[in-house]
Amino acid sequence: MMARKQVVRHLAKNADFDIYQAANGQEAINILAQQEIGLLCLDLTMPVIDGVGVLEYIKEKKIECFVVVISADIQPEMKEKVMNLGALTFLEKPVATDALNDVMHKFGIR
Repeated sequence: MMARKQVVRHLAKNADFDIYQAANGQEAINILAQQEIGLLCLDLTMPVIDGVGVLEYIKEKKIECFVVVISADIQPEMKEKVMNLGALTFLEKPVATDALNDVMHKFGIR
């Protein structure tokens, strides 16, 4: 919850787009089904459906959006798995705002 609030605050100050929040993976899927999302900051550890499940949904439905995984689960196998599912990058919690800025700049996300 705290990491999500930090990311939302940072994005609200540094980006020009609408921000939607989901408390769990099912809420994220519901938003993705209803809204065009340009950037998804995704935690892996969420109730109902985890972040891997959300990535699988995105891949299955061929949804185009930038996905940045933000997680404390930094095992190499998990990083490889999320990258294979289409994530742009993997940022470790607590997320450094400079790292998030770098990702946004690198991929032209505004």
